[in-house]
Amino acid sequence: MARRRFLEKYNGYKLEWLNDSLFFIVLIAAVFVLFRFVIGLSVIGGDSMVPHLTDGEVVVYSRLDRQVSPGDVISMRVPSGEYYVKRVIAVGGDVVDIRGGCVYVNGELLNEPWAMGETKEEYGAVVYPYTIREGNVFVLGDNRIVSMDSRTFGEVNLRQIKGKIILQIGRWYIHRMS
Repeated sequence: MARRRFLEKYNGYKLEWLNDSLFFIVLIAAVFVLFRFVIGLSVIGGDSMVPHLTDGEVVVYSRLDRQVSPGDVISMRVPSGEYYVKRVIAVGGDVVDIRGGCVYVNGELLNEPWAMGETKEEYGAVVYPYTIREGNVFVLGDNRIVSMDSRTFGEVNLRQIKGKIILQIGRWYIHRMS
């Protein structure tokens, strides 16, 4: 009789351990699917997006919404293999011109309340006015003085875009990007 109670107790522990293991396996699979197909994380490296995003901040991007438009902040992978966070300035078919420290898209001065510093032309990388090819975007950092962006490496293909920034996680706060 004592042996039977011991075996029943042992089977209960075994079942509990099995349930806990199954829960953790499902949890790990759900987190994997979430980060592989729905969202991603990027760490801001450098000051190219100051004052809106600063060095060391973490941003969350959505992999689901693949449509980008001017003004969107995106995470992307450049041909060198590095990941950058930049702002979309123009999309396929738009004509970008940089003159007098200002950006013009399709002949109109771009209103950029987020931009800091003069937008200087980087010689040799892009010849202005520049027409963006379909399936590509032109990106700039908000801090134009220090940013390495489309002025340096040219337009970015939509396949290089990892996602649109939806949350900014600062050192002491969380801010939803609009």
